[in-house]
Amino acid sequence: MSFSSQVKDELSKQFSQARHCQIAEIAAIISMCGRLNYQKETGILLKIHTENVSVARKYFTLLKKTFNIDTSVAIRRNTYLKKNHSYVITIHHQEDVVKVLKAVKLMDESGKFPENHACVSNLILSNACCKRAFIRGAFLAAGSISAPEKFYHYEIVCTSIEKAEQIRDVIHSFAIDAKIVMRKKYFVVYIKEGSQIVDILNVMDAPKALMELENVRILKEMRNSVNRQVNCETANINKTVSAAVKQIEDIKYLEETVGLDSLPENLEEIARVRLENPEAPLKELGAYLSKPVGKSGVNHRLRKLSVMAEELRGKRED
Repeated sequence: MSFSSQVKDELSKQFSQARHCQIAEIAAIISMCGRLNYQKETGILLKIHTENVSVARKYFTLLKKTFNIDTSVAIRRNTYLKKNHSYVITIHHQEDVVKVLKAVKLMDESGKFPENHACVSNLILSNACCKRAFIRGAFLAAGSISAPEKFYHYEIVCTSIEKAEQIRDVIHSFAIDAKIVMRKKYFVVYIKEGSQIVDILNVMDAPKALMELENVRILKEMRNSVNRQVNCETANINKTVSAAVKQIEDIKYLEETVGLDSLPENLEEIARVRLENPEAPLKELGAYLSKPVGKSGVNHRLRKLSVMAEELRGKRED
């Protein structure tokens, strides 16, 4: 089971106690994957589609708990495209359809549909708890989340910009930075920051998935920290080795051209100590001198030797 399916399975078992929160979740579900069909014999039918059996079970139970109405569940399979089963939950009775649509504010008391029926009414989302239920319903209907071992990505796919903006704004109310991008003919609300995906899982009431993602994040951060430290140490070692190689080359050049005996006493001593200890760090070289000096003192003397070697090379080239 994918991580996304695990999250949906966990959310499918979460039921808000308050009826207004249940209505908010149903409103999101109907908005995202509900369809209204008109039949001459029976009137309006309300159908909700999903490809996840846990989500289908949640829809079925939620409608029963909230409205105490009967629904039917049909299972379909597209053998040509070799897709998984799809599930269609249908409310058949006209009075039940009207009851649900009025409760979620997709139909007014006179039986008319509001102008902006693409979005859920703000009256449904007046409480923070209802906003949580709304996000949970929207994610169950049209959301997905990547496996945290690979990368961090949470998204909800919308059929209109109005729906996407509403979901983004509701997520923003929890101080989570969701953004919208267009993908083909859809509008995708997404979150990419790992810590913010943890926050949205908390908002949706998915503690198990939250803990799993947090554990992966901790391991990733530890690995990254170790890698950064190793890279830093490797770079320092390479820098130190390269500097030592250059110092020895300069000292040998001075030895071959003018002889180390011709150097000032302090420079001659550090030159011989460096030749005898090619891999020693500067601090250690300073301790080997007859009159020990610190790292900066050793570095200063070695730089003088390098300058002298470069000057001699310049003269020879002229």
